[in-house]
Amino acid sequence: MFVGALEFDLLLGDIRSLKQKRSVVRPLVAELRKRFEVAVAEAGHLDLHRRALLGVAVVAADSEHVRDVLDECERFVAGRPELELLSTHRRLLGPED
Repeated sequence: MFVGALEFDLLLGDIRSLKQKRSVVRPLVAELRKRFEVAVAEAGHLDLHRRALLGVAVVAADSEHVRDVLDECERFVAGRPELELLSTHRRLLGPED
């Protein structure tokens, strides 16, 4: 079994309230879950209205599949025009860990 985790540090566009932030982050989280069948949560910067930290996790029997899914998630988020991807952090855990 392999577990992959990907963390996105995002800068949101012209957002002036936490309510507006939710209107951008919630659909993004829902789309990642639906499209890639991954676990997703807003994991940081909860009190900042222009920043978001999202965590994505995937479990599979094959490490290559985990990498492929995380790569697709990263491309999807990087291609969103309403936000800027500041950084990503990736971890892969396998049977030896």
